[in-house]
Amino acid sequence: MSHRKTLLAASIIAGLCLSGAVFAADNGQAAQSPSTTDQDTSLKAADKKVKELSTVTVTGIRNSQALSLDTKQAADSHVEVISAEDIGKLPAKNVADTIAQIPGVNISDAAGAEGGFDEADRASLRGSAPSLTLTTVNGHAIASGDWFITGGGGSRSVSYAMLPSEVVSQVVVHKTSEANQLEGGSAGSIDIITRKPLEFDKPFSAEGQVGGVYSDLPGSTKPQFSGLVNWKNNDNTFGVMAQAFYEDRELQRNGQEMLGYSYIPSGSAAATQLGLTDKGHGSTGVFYPNLPGAALFTQERKRKGGLVDIEWKPLDNLTFDFSGFYSHLNATDYNRNYMLRLRDRLPADTLSGTSINDNILTSAILAPQAGVSQGIYDMISRPDESESSQYYTIDADWKTTDHLSFKFQLGWTKGTGNTPTQDIMEMDTGYGQGAAYQMNGLGKPVNWGMTGTNNAYNPAQVGLDWIFGDQGIHVVDKERWFQADGEYDFDDAGPLSNLQFGGRIARHNHDSPFAISQGPNWASAVDFVPNSSLWPASTQNYPSGFAGDLGVGQMPSNIWYWTPAQLKELNALYANRASSGPNSRFYPNDIYSMKEDNKAAYFQANFVGDRWSGNVGLRYVSTNENIGYTSGSIQETDHSGQYCNSPWYPCNPDGTGGWYWNYYKNHYGKLLPSINLKYNLNEDGSLLTRFAASQTMTRQDYGQLAGFLSLSDPQAVGELGGGLGPNPRLKPMISTNFDAALEWYFAPRGLVSASVYMMDLNNYYDYGTVTQTYLNNYLTYGISNPSHTPVYSQYLISQPTNVNGTLKGVELNYVQPIGEYFGTQLSYTYANGHTSGGTYLYNGDGTYGNNVAAGNRPLYGTSRDTVNASAFFENDHWNARINYTYRSSFYDGMMPVQAGTLGNTMPLLPYYQAGAGYLSASIGYKLNDHVSFSFDAMNLNNPTLRYYVYGHQAGLDFGKVPEAFYTNGRQYYLTANFKF
Repeated sequence: MSHRKTLLAASIIAGLCLSGAVFAADNGQAAQSPSTTDQDTSLKAADKKVKELSTVTVTGIRNSQALSLDTKQAADSHVEVISAEDIGKLPAKNVADTIAQIPGVNISDAAGAEGGFDEADRASLRGSAPSLTLTTVNGHAIASGDWFITGGGGSRSVSYAMLPSEVVSQVVVHKTSEANQLEGGSAGSIDIITRKPLEFDKPFSAEGQVGGVYSDLPGSTKPQFSGLVNWKNNDNTFGVMAQAFYEDRELQRNGQEMLGYSYIPSGSAAATQLGLTDKGHGSTGVFYPNLPGAALFTQERKRKGGLVDIEWKPLDNLTFDFSGFYSHLNATDYNRNYMLRLRDRLPADTLSGTSINDNILTSAILAPQAGVSQGIYDMISRPDESESSQYYTIDADWKTTDHLSFKFQLGWTKGTGNTPTQDIMEMDTGYGQGAAYQMNGLGKPVNWGMTGTNNAYNPAQVGLDWIFGDQGIHVVDKERWFQADGEYDFDDAGPLSNLQFGGRIARHNHDSPFAISQGPNWASAVDFVPNSSLWPASTQNYPSGFAGDLGVGQMPSNIWYWTPAQLKELNALYANRASSGPNSRFYPNDIYSMKEDNKAAYFQANFVGDRWSGNVGLRYVSTNENIGYTSGSIQETDHSGQYCNSPWYPCNPDGTGGWYWNYYKNHYGKLLPSINLKYNLNEDGSLLTRFAASQTMTRQDYGQLAGFLSLSDPQAVGELGGGLGPNPRLKPMISTNFDAALEWYFAPRGLVSASVYMMDLNNYYDYGTVTQTYLNNYLTYGISNPSHTPVYSQYLISQPTNVNGTLKGVELNYVQPIGEYFGTQLSYTYANGHTSGGTYLYNGDGTYGNNVAAGNRPLYGTSRDTVNASAFFENDHWNARINYTYRSSFYDGMMPVQAGTLGNTMPLLPYYQAGAGYLSASIGYKLNDHVSFSFDAMNLNNPTLRYYVYGHQAGLDFGKVPEAFYTNGRQYYLTANFKF
């Protein structure tokens, strides 16, 4: 860290010296009048024209593009800006879609665990993970959730599915840091700015949108609506704005999933047939796909909510504002996956037609066996799955004198993620059938099938396997804060424009208080007979084009399935969901709590000269952290845990439970310096350069800090156990950042720019292994130890660990007006990021340390290449735009090698999303000043999203193999827009 501090200090000193030199070059002349802070965008306006533009209604792609570029040009720090009219004319249905065309911005289709969908859900900057990008609304925090929540943890990133583009006035992407900005975004921050009542031109304004969306895979049309009403008095001292939105949409995702890879055990029938020998810990070192499956996912997403803002100016120097926002997404879904049961069957089956490539069994034919099931079928219905996001703020803006002003804000925000019910049936299928599979590399799905058919429900070919699924998940993320900011403006006597100072206190909670993991109730008879009182003869089937949409050469299709209502009835009869008592299914694996008390104070000096401007600041951040998490045991050196107890739910009445509640408390503080400098290379400021240096801090994701620690106990003293879980002792990430840019504004709507950046990351995280000592429950409570004398063993734990990282890249941007009506934009971002200095993972051959697990991979979310291209046309009545975005492959997370363990260890596989491109378009027609129409088409190229795992990076001796393929189809929106 000392090296990083020295570099940063030297950079800031050099920046101050350069600022002084530039001021001295003014030959003693007074600097230009300091500009005021633009309260709509929180950007330093160095040009009066920008402030004037921001107070009028901007219409048209060309005018809004000019405003965005003017705001970018005037800012002291490195920012990108999109105005409301840009959003209205972009093919965009949430804020992530909106900013996808900005250089250095990446969007992803989902939070990671649920696979890719057709709507952008997360945004990140400069090749970093979404959790390193801070998303704010009007400069303050906003809590968020995810609709699919099981297994504990979660991300600090915001779900953009909760943020429809209609609520936005402007989006400002901050690529460099300032002391007056909220901490949390090591890579930068995205500030979503909403409209205010007193900004409107007329005393009364009303806007509305009515339309529908057609999704081609499910073949359905659903309604879309948004509306806004604003009123203010003639004195412009009191105003009320109300906004509402309702958006309904069906989606269908056709997919193929492997669900991980397993090893062929030494001495198994398959190993003998293939001539494989033991490579350590019972493994031959040859792997095969677990469960190649035909996965059909359907969902209806209903997003509704609104925004209310009340603004009151009782005095010329005093303004109060109340703002409230609420968004709720109901995401009821049904997931079906009909799978080839290789995981349980292949090692013992008679094989033929086999081939091995890079230690992967890439093809095999499995002989039929009487009474043996070759298939497994999961049907999972999740009614009322949802997420929500809301905030409420009270602001006071008080200008006490001509030079001194204060702002105060009291705020509260809450986000939720809810999986209340999972109605599930897992069936054995394919009794007595043969099976086969053939892998086709990373580009095409796997061919597979069974000798029988599954076009209709056949009670002779199915059997109850299990009833599983977590219930009652309700994750709550919330924050309460108070913030005070002050600003002192100086006269025109020198380069010091103004001083900004302030402080913030906040309490952040992230809790998952309850869960039930259902199982079978062991009813003596399960009635699956058609035409019985339970199950009608008719069932539904996969859509006819299911396999063809994925480009699969061979895979089961037209597969039958029960309706959600039938699954609900079946679970009501045969599932156990007891939350207490001797038959309790209370599930500690999903239980955790986190509390953070955060304090911050900052000081920032802003400077302005004849051809230069900038700022220097310090922000100090202090955090008290209290983490509660569950485990199957307790550490020898940390007896803070409590057996079978939690703050919410005690042990079962009969004393059973068998888990520990652990507490970990931590405190850290950090001083974060920053400097931004802009210099105009010519008189009119059309050619300028920027320099920035800073240290930023990002707290670790909730999922890395809290969750369940699962352990595999060794069954003899001296043996090594295994484990998998979180790491509450992770330190926060500290990034030392450098940024330099050259920008040429060659026309009112024209820009050529290039920037380079570097992030030196300390305390980044990646998955590795550590050896820790825990209570061995197997030996402590075993029959051979009637006194229950504690026995502690060593465990090799796979968990997130702190590593170092670097991220550097180049951004190129070209915005070109073509005549009066046309324009185009091209941008390219190159990012190169990797980790170093981590721990070592099990090699698969009985040794450790030859392959680095953590510290030898790309950074999470880093696409080496990101390309954006767009072109538009606009005249007085028509507008059209086409966009294409491509990002190359990126590291997306980890998954277990198999459902069981390898020896007693639990190695993980790096998980990647392959490169993908997205094509979208929009066409609009303006009938008059009050009525217009728009048509938006999303995912026009219907991209196939591909995922793969990489064995060599997990210390296992195989390369890249496919994990999943998804296609989501196209969406078409037709909307009528009204303004009054």
